[in-house]
Amino acid sequence: MRSPKVVTGAAAGFVALSLGLSACGGGDDEGEKGGTGKFDAASTAVVNPSDHKGGVLKMAQPDDFESLDPADIYYAYGLNFVRLFSRNLMTYAAKPGIAGAEMVPDLAEAKGVATDGGKTWTYKLKRGVKYEDGTEIKAKDIKYAVGRTFDRAVLHNGPSYFPQLLDAEGYKGAFKDKNLDNFKGVEVPDDYTVVFKLKAPFSEFDQVVGFSGQTAPVPADKDKGIRYGMHPVSSGPYKLEGDYQPKKGGTLVRNPNWDPATDPNRKQLPDKIEVQSGLKAEEIDSRVIAGTVHVDLPGTGVQAAARQEILTKPKLKGNADNPLAGFHWFIPINTKNIPNIECRKAIIYGADRSAMFRAYGGDVGGEMSTSIQPPNIPGREKGTDFYTKADKTYTGDPAQAKASLAKCGKPDGFSTTMIYRSDRPKEKATAEALKQGLDKIGIKLELKGYPSGTYTNEQLGAPKFMDKEKIGLGTYGWAPDWNTGYGYLQPLTDEKAITPTGNVNVEDLRDPEINKKWNDVAGITDAAQRAKIYNEIDQSAREQATILPNVYAKSLLFRPSNLTNVYFHAGYGMYDYASLGVTG
Repeated sequence: MRSPKVVTGAAAGFVALSLGLSACGGGDDEGEKGGTGKFDAASTAVVNPSDHKGGVLKMAQPDDFESLDPADIYYAYGLNFVRLFSRNLMTYAAKPGIAGAEMVPDLAEAKGVATDGGKTWTYKLKRGVKYEDGTEIKAKDIKYAVGRTFDRAVLHNGPSYFPQLLDAEGYKGAFKDKNLDNFKGVEVPDDYTVVFKLKAPFSEFDQVVGFSGQTAPVPADKDKGIRYGMHPVSSGPYKLEGDYQPKKGGTLVRNPNWDPATDPNRKQLPDKIEVQSGLKAEEIDSRVIAGTVHVDLPGTGVQAAARQEILTKPKLKGNADNPLAGFHWFIPINTKNIPNIECRKAIIYGADRSAMFRAYGGDVGGEMSTSIQPPNIPGREKGTDFYTKADKTYTGDPAQAKASLAKCGKPDGFSTTMIYRSDRPKEKATAEALKQGLDKIGIKLELKGYPSGTYTNEQLGAPKFMDKEKIGLGTYGWAPDWNTGYGYLQPLTDEKAITPTGNVNVEDLRDPEINKKWNDVAGITDAAQRAKIYNEIDQSAREQATILPNVYAKSLLFRPSNLTNVYFHAGYGMYDYASLGVTG
């Protein structure tokens, strides 16, 4: 799951680092008047619980959503947001703490029933669940929704699991082939039964149908293709008031046909939810602290200036949380544009990871990473940090870097391009810190920034663009699609996960041994045995110097005192947007 935002410079990171230790200690500080008074309270419990209905929940973001078509989203915050107006077969439980990572029934009556050795998965739909216009949701609408995902030319942002897993060879997608009888990957024997036919057994299929919006039902006669994201049909507690305006925002209002009796995982407390897009990250921080904006949508924490203010003022600190978010901020190294492993090793040896760590906020921004998988993945092993000096200063190892440069035939260094998200100050600072470190060993980085809204489908996530522009590195963050090694690592390291747009295997890793392990592990039913293989894949990708581990993210999140039902959601790595309310 793509992580969502965004220290204006490395110097600000030093300030944040000096504040980090004090931030981790004070759990009893007095909060704002009317606030909770307890630092990090929402990381494990519901803060300010309330059934109060009414008011306007205000959200803001620096750039914009990839799309509001539930099937065409991969950013974690987008998947979190669309739950306000869309429902899937399965969804993450609406609970604080690790319980929020559990996949539970949503439109389905129960978890999927696996037969045929795990190659067939059957779901029964709840009856009487309605769209915003009052018509009932039927199984054919879910088949159609899944069929849409096969056309990457139209839906190029979302995950690609269904085309990979379903036994539907030759199917071109619902936009090209309107006859759903030709789509053999999903069967609908009646109005309330959905049957998925897989090419091979897959033990984590409940997670596939739940983590993203790709099983959110779509009535075929309301589908507008690429424009559907301007006004998707609601199956959840809210609906769009008019069309969403890209780069500007939109408003959600109550869906009168949503029935809370069928939906224990969402609330319908505010009268309206307003989204404003295109504000600077620092401006959003100021408004959230003032309470005039309630939610910073990307959900990855405040910037350097707000961080300093919050951590040094007890009345503000009492309304802040600092959870380990489940994201890993790392640097993918493209193997096609930097094909020599020793050249890639030189980058990792030469990186000043200490400066990169400070760019994300130091101790309050996260933990120094070793494995690719973050600590919240069950069965994950810490892993060997192959390219760090024995003194563990993380400032780089110029001698080893020079030795690797000599081995790759570039003793004087080389040049390559690194890209980052221009509206995310933390990523800009990280790229600058890496450039400064690599300058010392002769590796020259040309830095280029691109907006978040296009970064993962038109630049970093577009192999043709990467090839044409000879992009060697990028900034990136990833949270698990679901909370297993498969949900985290497979999109990053499996050759069959490479897609023309919205690609996540940015390294262009095409390793036959890793590919075989991904094919074999899918049918293993024992979770511990699967975890062992996931750790082997993690190690192999790091040994090949395809990913430079950086920071396991900790977000410094702020919750205004007029925000209710606030808790950190482990499934999305931020607050649960579908549960929030407002007072005053």
